[in-house]
Amino acid sequence: MNTNNIQSLSLDELEKLAASIRAFLIQSISQTGGHLSSNLGVVELTIALHYVFHSPQDQMIFDVGHQSYTHKILTGRMDQFSTLRQKDGLSGFQKRKESIHDPWEAGHSSTSLSAALGLAIARDMQHKDHQVIAIIGDGALSGGMAFEALQDIGSKQRKMIIVCNDNRMSISENNAGFERGFLDRSLFASCGLDYVGPLNGHDLKALIQTFESIKDHQGPIVVHVLTQKGKGYPLAEIDMEGNWHGVGPFDVASGKMKKKSGYSWSALMADALMELAQKNEKIVAITPAMAQGSKLYGFQKAFPDRFFDCGIAEQHAITMASAMAQGGIRPFVSVYSSFLQRAFDSLLHDASRMDLPIVIGVDRAGLVGADGETHQGVFEIRMREMMPHLILSQPKDGKEARNLLYTAFLQKHPFAIRYPRGGVEKTDTAFERIPIGSWTKKIVGSHPFCIVITYGPKVDVLIQKAKEEKLSLVVVNARFFKPVDEKMLAALDQMDLPILVWETDQIGSLSDVIRRTIWKPITVIGIGDHFVEQGDIPSLEKEEHIDVDTVIRVVKKRKTSIL
Repeated sequence: MNTNNIQSLSLDELEKLAASIRAFLIQSISQTGGHLSSNLGVVELTIALHYVFHSPQDQMIFDVGHQSYTHKILTGRMDQFSTLRQKDGLSGFQKRKESIHDPWEAGHSSTSLSAALGLAIARDMQHKDHQVIAIIGDGALSGGMAFEALQDIGSKQRKMIIVCNDNRMSISENNAGFERGFLDRSLFASCGLDYVGPLNGHDLKALIQTFESIKDHQGPIVVHVLTQKGKGYPLAEIDMEGNWHGVGPFDVASGKMKKKSGYSWSALMADALMELAQKNEKIVAITPAMAQGSKLYGFQKAFPDRFFDCGIAEQHAITMASAMAQGGIRPFVSVYSSFLQRAFDSLLHDASRMDLPIVIGVDRAGLVGADGETHQGVFEIRMREMMPHLILSQPKDGKEARNLLYTAFLQKHPFAIRYPRGGVEKTDTAFERIPIGSWTKKIVGSHPFCIVITYGPKVDVLIQKAKEEKLSLVVVNARFFKPVDEKMLAALDQMDLPILVWETDQIGSLSDVIRRTIWKPITVIGIGDHFVEQGDIPSLEKEEHIDVDTVIRVVKKRKTSIL
């Protein structure tokens, strides 16, 4: 597959190139995993852009970045696809340090238009004349930031091209009106933007002719293209639930995943929510376009009038939920930790300030692995710990998760429950109320020489490892970050034992609160002041020195120093 100079290819050769890239993507992603459907849908579109424009002089920004695989192939990175989303390998998004052809990077949606305007202004101030192209779609126009940018782009009238990849999909089928069939010239005209389209996004000839005709257009112009998400792989083409949006390794012929996903934390929380909703008709579920990942399709089917997908709009989701709570409803908002960052203001200004009883399921908390820096959910504890009224928790197992959710709906404050990506043992134990702010502890062995305070699944991991190593420890399950168990901390402070805090998020997430509560010096293991790149979670934990083996080594050194 020769992609060095596609401007020299004929239309027939370009169509053959599109077919070969699509076949390559299916085969390659089936081995590594990655974003499949979104990339299959933009093959011809990306080829046409690279045929007419000249990267890196002309700057191309792919919104979210998970539509950029063909762009990576056309800019010399095809040989690296066997390392896609692996440690030190090819990123699943645009990455500036990876290539000069990547002028911007993002793992969250709806930023491309703001970034494109910024690059256009920088170009004009330096008296340059290249083109800036933003490729937005896959539901990203349901994000409020995109509309803020559209209005500003219209007012500033800088030269730039906005390619609207209209596939009526986000991860799954869009529920937001602007990307559910109501996207037309009037929307863009109202913002002061010129418009061309809609075009068949898989017709190379029409795409090339259109881009040629507007490549020197002065001022902003929208090119509206219609594409089919998952094109070229039948199972992905008919997928309306997002099962083929992001995938692990799979068998191409059968479509079966090579690794069974098993029962997840997301599924456990969704199942528990449905149980509670059956008994309380005021409970509703809200998702910002993450119904598939959050396993809420069952809830939607069981309670269609109590399920709300608001599109890629986390800030809106939290404020809407807060107002629903003010109106007497009990909303559960399911949102990934990384995406909850975008709702910081709504959570602080609306939910926390007015002390409204929304329940937030913070999915994918902690390290998430292959999605890398933009998705590692290791920051939001520290961001939310400072918010008055907000209760923040994390269960160590499925039983505790169910009980925390049950407890959250019995109280009257904003309540967040974080849980990691990955599997958990399925349980349907009876619900029990947990005293808010309470911790638990377990003494391993007969004569403990150290106290280790941790949270989440690592509690049981440490207990099991300590038993295997025949180490005698006090292991504390700090299941509430806020409020903390001050009574237990006071008791621990009185024990003549050193304290180690093991946090699997950014340093300070739990330890800063403990330091404000007790006088005794503590040792802290956690992620430092940096972003964590992509890789499998065990490797990342080891590299960040937050794995259980590191904890055991530190504990053993503490025992040696005591002796």
